[in-house]
This record gives sequence, structure tokens and C-alpha cells, in this order.
Amino acid sequence: MTGKLVLGPVFYHWPAAALRDFYFRIADEADLDTVCVGEVVCSKRMSFFEDDLPVVVERLQRAGKEVVMSSLSLVSDQKEIAAMEALAASAPGLVEANDVSVLRQLRGKPHAIGPLLNIYNEEALAFLVGLGAVRACLNPELPGTLITALARLSTIPLEVLVFGRLPLAISARCFHARAHDRHKDGCQFACGADPDGRLISTIEYVPFLTMNGLQTQSYTCGNLVHEIPEMARAGVQYFRLSPQSGDMVATASVFRDVIAGRTEPEVAVSQLTLLHPEMPFANGFYHSAPGHKFVTPADAPQAVA
Repeated sequence: MTGKLVLGPVFYHWPAAALRDFYFRIADEADLDTVCVGEVVCSKRMSFFEDDLPVVVERLQRAGKEVVMSSLSLVSDQKEIAAMEALAASAPGLVEANDVSVLRQLRGKPHAIGPLLNIYNEEALAFLVGLGAVRACLNPELPGTLITALARLSTIPLEVLVFGRLPLAISARCFHARAHDRHKDGCQFACGADPDGRLISTIEYVPFLTMNGLQTQSYTCGNLVHEIPEMARAGVQYFRLSPQSGDMVATASVFRDVIAGRTEPEVAVSQLTLLHPEMPFANGFYHSAPGHKFVTPADAPQAVA
């Protein structure tokens, strides 16, 4: 089994020094092929890391890793439009579009499609390829039957998010600010207090979702380690890890061993549980089950050839 391992962009508002040190360690120690960097959730966070970004990119590239620059997932004003135009014009590597509006700046240029754009059929995929897409990360709620069908038909490499809290929605309103009785413009960066997002529970106090500034995520942590062999056989070439506050170097090592056939997926689940004990796993979307469920191989429906 072959496949390349990708680290997606950090969705959370980590302190700039902590984020810089995270990427330095990823550059020096993590067995990854590609690393995505850039602010995806909120443009107000961008200024905190802009001085460190060139140094981080250089460190990652010097370590032999491909660097992909991720765009915002919601472009809503002229300042953000200008920022995305600058990104498209001067990015040091491939740009990953996470908002449809960014495709206008990237049209005709080789670029990647991020998991926040919807691809539900081969026609949508072909349309994006026609605009210049050379790689696409599928949105995380797709069932496995569709993932494998798209992989068999795709003319470009496809990527699947196989670990991390799943990005479900983005809003112009800031949920973190509202939770602290603040307006978005005066949020005081409340999201920085929650390095893995803030838990949202139902009125029965059952964990339900995670808020991360403008972004809504799953409460459970997506984990498709069991499904990697099936996706690889279908032609999926890239497998993405979404950063969490746990040990992502060790997490990458676990997934690399599964891709290389050195570790069985069942063993990998136990290893990942030890690395991220506070995050229950889920793979329900892949199996056309409720997204928060974790379906084991014994419970999964028999795949149809």
C-alpha cells in the first residue's frame, strides 16, 4: 500500500510562539510529505503569525516537505479579498482554495482544492479540474462509496481527511465572541482560550459540537485509519491529518506505519487513543451512519465490489 501523508492547516488560534514551535517540530521530526499552512477560519488572526510565516515555510521546505498555502474559508470583505489576491499572486507553494471566491484569483493556475469546498459528484470534480485544480481534498462528510467512486474516476490525485475534528460549517458570526457576550469586532480573541475549540453540549449535557471562532466542528475526532487500505486500493493518494493539541508527530508516525503496512489499523486505534485520550473517535460518515459514530470493521456493512 502506498500513499502520501499531509498535515492540514491549524484551525485554532494558538499563540504565535506556540504555533511557530509546532511547525518547527513538524519540520524537524514529523514523517510527512506535505504541510498546509495559513489562516483558514478568521482573518483577524492572520496578523499574529505573518512575521513568523516566511521562516516557518523556509524551515518546512528545507526539511524536504512540500508546503501548501491554505486560503480563508469565508471571504467577506475587501480586506480579505485583497489578502487572498496577494496569496494567489505570491504564495511560495501551491495554494489550497477553501472558498469558492478564491477560485477567481487562482483560475488557470495550478492549485489545490481544500476540504471546505463541496465535491459531491464527478461533474463537480471535472469542473474544478478545468479551472486548474491539480489536487483535491474531499469534504469530510462523504460516504466511502462516493469517495472510492470519485477516486476511480478522477484525473487528479485525491486526498481524504483521516484524522482530526471535522470542519462542518463556517459563519460570518463569531460563536466564541457571543459565548463571552462580545461582538465579533470586539471579540478580544476569545477563541485563543480553547486550543482544540470549545465544547457545545445539548440541553441534556451531551457533547454535541465544537465551536472554533467562526467555525463549527464535530465534537468527535474523525479517524479513518481502518478505512485507509480500502481508499488506497480505490486510488486515493493523499491522507490528511488535521492538527490537534496532542502529539501530532507521534500521530503522523502511527498513520505512516499503517500506510506502509507496518502496523495493523486495530493496533493504530489503540495507539491513537493513548495519544488523544480526550477525543472520542468517529467514522460514521464514511459508513453512511450518523457522523458521530465509530463503526468497527466487524460492524461495517460488507463492501460491494
